Amino acid sequence: MEAGIVGLPNVGKSTLFNALTAAGIASENFPFCTIEPNIGIVEVPDSRLNTINKYMPTEKIIPAVLKLVDIAGIVKGASEGEGLGNKFLSNIRDVDSIIHVVRCFENEDVIHVSGNVDPLRDVETIDTELILADLQSVESSQQRAQKKARAGDAEAKMRLEVLEKSFATLDNGQSIRSLQIDDPEEKKILDEYRFLTAKKVLYLANVSEDDLHGENEHVQKLRERSESEGGTIVVVCAAIEEELRELDEADRLEMLQDLGLKEPALNVLARAAYLSLGYQSFFTSGPKEIRAWTIPIGAKAPQAAGVIHTDFERAFIRVEAYSVDDLEEFSSEKAIREAGKLRIEGKKYDMQDGDICHFLANP
Repeated sequence: MEAGIVGLPNVGKSTLFNALTAAGIASENFPFCTIEPNIGIVEVPDSRLNTINKYMPTEKIIPAVLKLVDIAGIVKGASEGEGLGNKFLSNIRDVDSIIHVVRCFENEDVIHVSGNVDPLRDVETIDTELILADLQSVESSQQRAQKKARAGDAEAKMRLEVLEKSFATLDNGQSIRSLQIDDPEEKKILDEYRFLTAKKVLYLANVSEDDLHGENEHVQKLRERSESEGGTIVVVCAAIEEELRELDEADRLEMLQDLGLKEPALNVLARAAYLSLGYQSFFTSGPKEIRAWTIPIGAKAPQAAGVIHTDFERAFIRVEAYSVDDLEEFSSEKAIREAGKLRIEGKKYDMQDGDICHFLANP
């Protein structure tokens, strides 16, 4: 599960990455201080793990994790190679989702690559470069598909139809995310290309220390843009978050109280990024560990079993499942079972977010 942090140079990407991962990557006040992508792992905060541990004590708790890739700043002309753009765009292609960091604060001491702060223009700059890069991919793929389609290859004909739909969408200045394809086979073909603009986007508004709730006009414009796309926006002051990360727990709580915050904004970001990728968690619990496992929303029970061990998916028989709410109500798995709340589900069961599970598989 991998998310790429993108944006123009000097919008706070590396500062944010440092705060999320405590990686200590150098962040400078000039463009392209990040060249090779930095990679870090972030735990996804989930209070349900502590709830389970309250009723089922264990030796360790293992949360879900999110892999973050800090990708160098993208500038106008990146799709044509400006600012080493082709290299940076290829790094984006490898991630599952995009966290788009947008500068929403004024500070004369921090250079803006375009001279002034304008979040909508900045978003359009990135979007345009991603669209142009996808158009190049479509055009080269069309040439290959056309040769096979002329030879009577049925699969190539379907592939060509998908590419033509994609080209029309991109040529109209729209992302692949906006393309509606209902046919499962066509959808499968589209997914194979891993188009940049097909990836889900979470907007991150980087604000100043005196606007932690994002009430300035820059954030409002970005919020309206995100809502029009059906997307998600999280407001973060990267500088504050980096400072919080460096404190011990007691000092961090004191600083949060002074700022009027319940938790670091990065906790909100980690959860939002997890959901924006289309993932959910199920849990296993025992005296050795309580663990959150990551599965796509809509995953079936055998697929979830396979996340624990690949052999479990092949040899799946059934799953016993109950909810965290059941555990809070009955206080133990034994009481849940006696109350008839323990569900026995088969291969067609759609896993629910927060299921606590026992899987049974053939030896």
